[in-house]
Amino acid sequence: MHDTADLIAKTYALGAGPWTLAPVTRGALGQIWKLSGNGSSWAVKELLFGCDEDQVRREAALREAAERLGIASPRLIPNREGTHVSHLPPPSDGSHVKLYDWIDGTPADTSDPGVLDWFGRTMALLHRAGGGESKPPSSWYERCPQDADWKELHGKVQRAGMPWADALGRFIGTSAVELARWVTPSDPGDLVTSHLDLQPQNVLVGPDGPVLLDWDNAGSASAERELARALFVWSGGNEGDVEAGVRVARAYRSAGGPAVVQGPQSFSMLFATALNYVRVQAECAIDPKVTAEQREFAGGQVAACLGRVPDLAVVSQLSAALERVW
Repeated sequence: MHDTADLIAKTYALGAGPWTLAPVTRGALGQIWKLSGNGSSWAVKELLFGCDEDQVRREAALREAAERLGIASPRLIPNREGTHVSHLPPPSDGSHVKLYDWIDGTPADTSDPGVLDWFGRTMALLHRAGGGESKPPSSWYERCPQDADWKELHGKVQRAGMPWADALGRFIGTSAVELARWVTPSDPGDLVTSHLDLQPQNVLVGPDGPVLLDWDNAGSASAERELARALFVWSGGNEGDVEAGVRVARAYRSAGGPAVVQGPQSFSMLFATALNYVRVQAECAIDPKVTAEQREFAGGQVAACLGRVPDLAVVSQLSAALERVW
C-alpha cells in the first residue's frame, strides 16, 4: 500500500511522504481510500469496473457549476497532466483513480428540519442551473429488465446455487412485475443536467454546513423523476416519514425548483434504478470474470436490496401527501 500511496501522491504532485493509504468504504462502483501525509488528507476513489472519461468530464463540469451556485462539495483534483482521472501504472494493479478533498463531517440527519430545507434548496438550484438539457437520459433511468431477461438471469442464479435464488424468484414474480408497469420514457421537455445520486449517504455535515458528495453519475435526467426519487429516499423509503418528504418538497418549491410530482408515474426513475440495481448486482455475483471479493459484495447487495425494494403503496401515500405542496 505504501508504494501505491506514493505513486498517487506523485501523480497528483502532493509532495514527498511518507504517505499512507487506508480503506474507508466500498460502493457499488468504487472503493474509497484515505490518503494521508504531510499533515493533510485526501479521498481517493478507486474505480473497480473501468472508467468512462467523458462521464468524469461531465462530473467535473457540473461540480464546478454547482460550486458557483454556492453548493459545497469536495474538489475533484486534476493530476499533473490536468486530467481528472488517472490510470496507475505498475507497481499498482492498473486501477483508475480520482482524487478529492477529504471531508470531515457527520452523516446527514434526515430528521433535522434544517438539513431537509438545505437539501430541498440545493436540488432546486441544481435543477434551475441544469435546465435545457437535450441529451436523453441513460437507459439505466428509463428502462428495466423484461420478463425474458429476468427468467434467464434467475436460471443462471439457480444453477450457481446462490442462497438468495428463491427470494429473487419471488421478487421477479411480484414486485418486479408491479414496478415495471410504471417505468416509461421521460418527457424530453423536462430534462436537466443533475447529480443523479441525491441520497442522504452522499451528504456530510461539516463545520460549515452540509457538503454534497459523489458526483460520479452526473448527467441528463427528468427533473420531475429525480425529485420524486429523492423525496422517497429522503423521507426514509418504505419505513419513512412522509412529512419529511413534504418539507423537502416545500423547500424545493420555495427556491424555484421547476419540477412537480404528479403521482406514482413520477417515480419511474426510482423504480427503474431499483430494478436495474438488483439485476446488475445479481449478474456480478455469478460473474467468473470479476474478483471473489466483488462477487461477494454483489451477492450481499442483492440479498439486502430484495428486502427494501420500493413499496408502491408507500409511494402512493407519499404522492398523495405531496399534493399539499403543489
